[in-house]
Amino acid sequence: MAEEGSGCPVPRLPWASVQRVALQLFILAGVATAVIYCFLCAQRLAQQRQLESPGWDMAELQLNHTGPRQDCRLHWLGGPALGRSFLHGPELDNGQLRVQRSGIYRLHIQVTLANCSSSLGAPTAPRATLMVGICSPAAHSISLLRLNFHEGCVVTSQRLTPLAQGDTLCTNLTLPLLPSPNADETFFGVQWVHP
Repeated sequence: MAEEGSGCPVPRLPWASVQRVALQLFILAGVATAVIYCFLCAQRLAQQRQLESPGWDMAELQLNHTGPRQDCRLHWLGGPALGRSFLHGPELDNGQLRVQRSGIYRLHIQVTLANCSSSLGAPTAPRATLMVGICSPAAHSISLLRLNFHEGCVVTSQRLTPLAQGDTLCTNLTLPLLPSPNADETFFGVQWVHP
């Protein structure tokens, strides 16, 4: 016996309607893909500009230990020829670091005294002090760090501090103490972190 239908007609979509919906979905998917691609390209370009921008002002300096210490200032050197030392943005002015852009900087320093022993009973220099400050321009002169060696041979510190374009940072060590010329023991640097 032949099967009879349920009597309910099944609506069939005309082929033209299916094609129209499919075309609209295809166009929508293409537009979405183009928008995502443009967004990713813009993000990549922004990251590349950020890496190339002067916003990465930083310096890592080594002690310039040539010649006798005639004043209390420590003189610094920077550049790829020295190994791990570099300057990107800031400049050296007669051994002192000058920033080229205003903002908040992370400043760090470590100084180790030469020929020093922190063992018990070893003589240490009394009231040995390391000071980091803005020495130029004179109208903006201020002390940023004052570190005492106390009974030890090493001082190390870091801090965030606002600096203005043209500020020159000076580091002073109590005379006649000599800092270690070893780049692993005595170093100084800054990094720009915020406008």
